[in-house]
Amino acid sequence: MREPNFWYRAPGWQSALLAPLGSIYAALTSRRVAQQPQYTAQVPVICIGNINAGGTGKTPTAIAIAQHLQKRGHVVHIVSRGYGGSLAGPVLVKEGTHSANQTGDEPLLLSAFAPTWVAKDRALGVQAAVEAGATAILLDDGFQNPTVAKAISIVVVDATRGFGNKRVIPAGPLREPIGAGLRRADVVLTIGKGEIDGLEGKPVAKGHLIPLQTGMTWTGLRVLAFAGIGNPSKFFATLRELGVEIIKSEHLDDHQPLTPALMRRLETEAKAQVAQLVTTEKDAVRLPDDFRSKVLTVPIRLEVEDWSSLDSAFQEAGL
Repeated sequence: MREPNFWYRAPGWQSALLAPLGSIYAALTSRRVAQQPQYTAQVPVICIGNINAGGTGKTPTAIAIAQHLQKRGHVVHIVSRGYGGSLAGPVLVKEGTHSANQTGDEPLLLSAFAPTWVAKDRALGVQAAVEAGATAILLDDGFQNPTVAKAISIVVVDATRGFGNKRVIPAGPLREPIGAGLRRADVVLTIGKGEIDGLEGKPVAKGHLIPLQTGMTWTGLRVLAFAGIGNPSKFFATLRELGVEIIKSEHLDDHQPLTPALMRRLETEAKAQVAQLVTTEKDAVRLPDDFRSKVLTVPIRLEVEDWSSLDSAFQEAGL
């Protein structure tokens, strides 16, 4: 779904009109998260989620935390429901064996950094990870899912956009009211420039998304950039910071299939403009095989300013 522009403006007539539906959505979410967990793992489960719908930076957060805990000697596994994938699981994602159509794009990307399980039933996925030897489990995007008991819940917020108009879907970008979500959070991780008000005294960690230095010279490169992530504008802004000349920016829907027809159109437009096709790491795993060598990617990693708030939570969970 492509988010409406009014979600990130001051509340207007559109959000007011949809507010009753938002109240119903909030009530249903409240009822769901109040359910008792079906499964409690013998190892700490760290939930990485958000209150906003769409992209706030959960995937780079999962990568950063996985690598942080691996350096401390933990065997980290990641469990995802595999949004957009056909496999019900639980199945261990294997690069080169599975496709994004089977597992979803995020698990395929995450599997390069830690063993990653796709499971529509998250409880079964966590159980499979425990049986496979995990000593710490990252539950990707499971904050509103009550089936698994969480040792730590980390809420990720895009500091640039905050909580938008602070209304619940479809009146705004929130999956639940801010206060209700923050009461269940142990740490709030803000990503990007900006300060978030109303975090109710929660421990806060701050981070920034940084392009990896790969030796690629980006300055002055003419590109046709495309992205099917939660907030494509963030990716295009990163490209501009790298010094590229964006001839065209193509906003795709989140997780949109990169069909051969779509890619041929983009390739034709890029050739006509003498431009290079560029996309995100997450989009790249959905590319048709014929286009993998034709499209450049920009690897992005999360750099946490100070790990102390997160490390305190990890320590309390026994990590």
